[in-house]
Amino acid sequence: MRGIVSTGAVVLVILGFGNHAWWLAAGALLYLYARHGRGAPAPPPPAGTGAVPDSYRAYRERRDRQARWERRYRRERPLESRRQEREKSG
Repeated sequence: MRGIVSTGAVVLVILGFGNHAWWLAAGALLYLYARHGRGAPAPPPPAGTGAVPDSYRAYRERRDRQARWERRYRRERPLESRRQEREKSG
């Protein structure tokens, strides 16, 4: 693959002596190969696929923390929590 790209770039450079737009094409070819070619690092995976267990764990921790705060609030302020429960139900 590297040989094909380098040969193509050399051909485009030679053609560029008659028309300078071919030099731009050679530069674009080399840039694309460097960016997306075989030696380039793989792009990171999408955020939603590999991180599912981590995101669920974070969700559970937030849910449990919220539940602990709500229990603490009901324990420390029983009148306010009863008033809120009455407003929700009626």
